[in-house]
Amino acid sequence: MRLFWALLPLLPVVASQPANESDSLLWGVYRPNLYFGLRPRIPQSLMTGLIWFGTHDYQSVSRARHACDQGDGLSSYTWTEYDAREGGVQVIKDGQNNVVLTTELLKVPGGEHGGSWAARIKGAPINPELPSRISTIFYMGMEGFGELDMETEEDENGLDGPIKFTGSSPELGDFAIRINDDPDNEAITTGLHSDVFAERLGKSHFVGLRTPPGSIWQAKDAILQNLLLHAQTVAQSFKDHPSGLPDPSFVLQLSDELYTSSNLFAVQKSFTGPFQFDVYFESASAKQKLTPSILDEGISSLVASYNERFDSVFPIPSSYPTSDAASLKEFSKAMTSNLIGGIGYFYGTSIVDKSFAYEWDQDEDSVGEPDAHKGAKLTEPKALLTATPSRSFFPRGFYWDEGFHLLHIGEWDNDLSLEILKDWIDLIDEDGWVGREQILGEEARSRVPQEFQTQVPTFANPPTLTMAVTAFISRLKAHAAGPSDQDLGMDLGLGSQVPMSETTTSSPSSRYLQSPELALAYLKSIYAPLKRHYDWFRRTQRGQIKQYGRRARSRTEAYRWRGRSQQHVLTSGMDDYPRGPPHAGELHLDLISWMGFFSRTMREIAEFVGEVDDAAAFEEIEQATIDNIDDLHWNEDEHMYCDASVDDNDESYHVCHRGYLSIFPLMLGLLPPDSPHVGAILGLLRDPKHLWSPYGLRSLSVSHPEFGQGENYWKGPIWMQMNYLTLRALHTTYAAQEGPYKQRAQEIYTELRKNIVDNVHKEYMRTGYVWEQYDSITGEGRRSHPFTGWTSMVTLILSEKY
Repeated sequence: MRLFWALLPLLPVVASQPANESDSLLWGVYRPNLYFGLRPRIPQSLMTGLIWFGTHDYQSVSRARHACDQGDGLSSYTWTEYDAREGGVQVIKDGQNNVVLTTELLKVPGGEHGGSWAARIKGAPINPELPSRISTIFYMGMEGFGELDMETEEDENGLDGPIKFTGSSPELGDFAIRINDDPDNEAITTGLHSDVFAERLGKSHFVGLRTPPGSIWQAKDAILQNLLLHAQTVAQSFKDHPSGLPDPSFVLQLSDELYTSSNLFAVQKSFTGPFQFDVYFESASAKQKLTPSILDEGISSLVASYNERFDSVFPIPSSYPTSDAASLKEFSKAMTSNLIGGIGYFYGTSIVDKSFAYEWDQDEDSVGEPDAHKGAKLTEPKALLTATPSRSFFPRGFYWDEGFHLLHIGEWDNDLSLEILKDWIDLIDEDGWVGREQILGEEARSRVPQEFQTQVPTFANPPTLTMAVTAFISRLKAHAAGPSDQDLGMDLGLGSQVPMSETTTSSPSSRYLQSPELALAYLKSIYAPLKRHYDWFRRTQRGQIKQYGRRARSRTEAYRWRGRSQQHVLTSGMDDYPRGPPHAGELHLDLISWMGFFSRTMREIAEFVGEVDDAAAFEEIEQATIDNIDDLHWNEDEHMYCDASVDDNDESYHVCHRGYLSIFPLMLGLLPPDSPHVGAILGLLRDPKHLWSPYGLRSLSVSHPEFGQGENYWKGPIWMQMNYLTLRALHTTYAAQEGPYKQRAQEIYTELRKNIVDNVHKEYMRTGYVWEQYDSITGEGRRSHPFTGWTSMVTLILSEKY
């Protein structure tokens, strides 16, 4: 089999793509910043969303739910199951409105335009003893070239029965959208002044609005403005009424009007107690009418198959000590579902400033940008399919987060991870740069403080994308070595008689694994831009060696993050981690470690695609980089790796702060197992006086004077992606390969893995959320939530998928 992969680069490259490879991924909950919003992967097209509020008082409408917001105070919202190709189930617990909302999505393949879908929105009281009066608004809006119309005949007092819309666009073809009530729903028909509103009671209310191009994302504002204007008009009639204002549910209604050339439509339904309604999007080319029974059976089947598949892909090892395996599985399943349910599709311009540079980053030899090009400018619009770190706080693409996201996504759906990776690769410009935050379009910018919106083409970020590429190569090799039970369908009880020809063409999530030629074509297509990206790093983030009399085996491999300020090195990803003062002579340990890792992964990719000369060059650079990590960054007195800087006499010195930075060469697996420095690092990370805690490795030593001080972002809190990297290095290298520290590494691995999994699980059960980081003293979740980006790596840690 090894010979097969060695010969594969010599075969002709297949230019074709799998038939309809992206159809199952056209539609999705690709508006992750919303509690429930669907759109296709089309730059300007149809978008939908859900708004809800309580009608128990007049104040609740001011707290209408729409965009995910920590300030909403929801008890939790989580996808319990979600697959990007099939759909899923999300449970939202809104304690303030005494309702549990469940959103179910079923994707139905067929036709020539990406298929159809059905959504069910259900509600039930959290506490049945208390009122639960909810008003929901489901909206749909068309951007770009397309039409959308309400086919149901309008009525100024609202609508009874199903409501139908029709539309078309160049990409979606003709389609219909139907909204159907469940017959058991109970509308609000009694209350103060109900007799006055007799003709409007128990009906759906609607509005059709004309919005400017590019503004459908602001639908909530336009819709609620219509509702409030209507409410003001109605309430005015009762201004001086001795009995007071009517029941809020009679007043807080849409106006039941359609404006000329409307491109945004909203349908409002109000309920008391349990309720449900269905929304059907039917592609005309699919020629299939969707029904409640299709949704019932489809969701039931989806949930069952998802659970069975999850047990196969991310099993909890029988050796893992737990008293509640069922709870652990639900927790792990939720992390995977929410990571994939947090994938978004973004399209728009970004803001780039090619002329900005801090004083210590300015290059005396550079010509600089002409005055006409100075300052922040909008770029041409670009598209990106990407996972997001946090639906509530970071609903956009982050470069160094995405490499971690794709490790997890790739285990679940190989080809989805490749589609996302390709979009990121396509962002690499002609110089080799890609922005560390992808803030594409006005909707994305609306969630980002202005001072963080501008990207600078000399600023980097940890190069993690190649992790996803080498993970794909590893899956390819494993797949070629022999199909697993899951690949064969045996885990579904299909038996051993299933012909390979049938099973190898049946899964849209693994077509690239099933076709070596297709896999090679993909890898070759991304190799050139990846190499350009690698060269950009080596060119723009270069550090100085000979200028300050530093001695090192290599005269070239030294690195410094550009874009740091006095207090932060945002480009490193470890924003406020202690560093020395800014200086052009600084050398950063984490960056040279990342570059050693980058060189290693590029070597692996080059070897696989047959770029023999490149592979040899990458290997040489990798070794030179590892040598220089020792030569430039090891401090024998402190017995640790450190940054380097330059003093007032232009003398180089080490800047040593015990924390994540100190263990980077081990964390990224760069040190050989027999390196004498491995023992020192293991001692540092296992020492409770420094990095070790019962909940995971601290970002900064608890004995450091800056521990827990200032912003306290990277000055002590526990970060899951760094613990994952450490565990991966231990599991695959230092606890697996022969060396003087093997047994010690095994002990640390076992204990650290359990500490991390148990604490994140405990906090999930206690709070309903997975968190951005965890307090190293108490273990409590901190900052953004839900944070199912790289914190979801706990699923990989639990199932030991490294």
